[in-house]
Amino acid sequence: MADSRAFCPRCGDPIADRSGSDATESTESNGGVGTQEIREPATGETDLCRACYFDDFEFVDAPQQVDVRVCARCGAVHRGQRWVDVGADDYTDVAIEEVSDALGVHVDAEDVAWQVEPEQVDENTIRMHCYFTGVVRGEPVEEQVTVPVRIARQTCTRCGRIAGDYYASIVQIRAEGRTPVTEEVDRAKAIANDIVAEMEATGDRNAFITEVSETPDGLNMKVSTNKIGKKISNKMVEEFGGTVNDAETLVTEDEDGNEVYRVTFAVRLPPYRTGDIIELEGDQDDDGPVLVRSARGNLKGTRVTTGEHYEADYEEGNSPDARKLGELEDGVETTVVTVEDENAVQVLDPETYQAKTVARPDYFDPDAETVPVLKSRAGLHILPEEGDD
Repeated sequence: MADSRAFCPRCGDPIADRSGSDATESTESNGGVGTQEIREPATGETDLCRACYFDDFEFVDAPQQVDVRVCARCGAVHRGQRWVDVGADDYTDVAIEEVSDALGVHVDAEDVAWQVEPEQVDENTIRMHCYFTGVVRGEPVEEQVTVPVRIARQTCTRCGRIAGDYYASIVQIRAEGRTPVTEEVDRAKAIANDIVAEMEATGDRNAFITEVSETPDGLNMKVSTNKIGKKISNKMVEEFGGTVNDAETLVTEDEDGNEVYRVTFAVRLPPYRTGDIIELEGDQDDDGPVLVRSARGNLKGTRVTTGEHYEADYEEGNSPDARKLGELEDGVETTVVTVEDENAVQVLDPETYQAKTVARPDYFDPDAETVPVLKSRAGLHILPEEGDD
């Protein structure tokens, strides 16, 4: 019977029969580990005898050096074509991951286990001592490689733009007939910070605030994108009422010749705020001052003489002709003398301490011993307690 044994095509020695299925790889880690790229064996490798096979066998394929680009300002790492925020206190873990991605283990190796021991040489150099064990053709193999990692400190695109005072949008916070108050200015800043934080959390590294400056007229904010500017403006109007107008200005052309515009969003807050007490000009029914409850859309409020609801006409919107008498917080606590009837009540004038009959609004509590009142050029009026509807 003819001998059916195979012979090594390189040295001619007979090859012992190797039964079993194709090798599979199992990796375990004891230290820093990343996803490994597995090299395909060269054509005919598996047909060689053991001696010839192991003469050419490379258990681990490792680069001579790994370069890691990091931003010296924010700590981001450059991967592929973009910068990525990693949130690392140091770059050891980053170096381990980069080396792990760069290493390759031979496809014929089974039961692979490996570990990495980093050695900090200096501020910009980390040596990665990598130890591998496995089984190839039923025989145990092991190998040790050392890969130096060089940390190159640069400036990422985002930090470069911030350092260069780059901005694509301006948000101007103003108010009609008045200056925005501290509450409105602080809220605008908080909204801007919240929006940028939300966008950064989704991985948007183009989101940042370039500059915030207070002016005699209000607040100016320079932000990195038109999207941020629009969100800030719309949120301010949603909370405080008012309008937003935007205007584009051509500033340059990009590398492809496309026109680049800078957008200014002008937020105009209403003349009256929630809590203001106003006297309407030309009030036909002379129903008394109005405590503003909302300036979003049409101005809405409560008559302080009756407690009835008031809403401005569509044409008047959030700025009917009126003059401001004071604010809800200007109310002074005074003593209730007596309840005269369903329409009137006597209270002490907070300035003269004389009993004075005033209108009794629906929100007045007949059992109350004291009430807040506002004395103005329109007279003396009982106010609701702060927080009451």
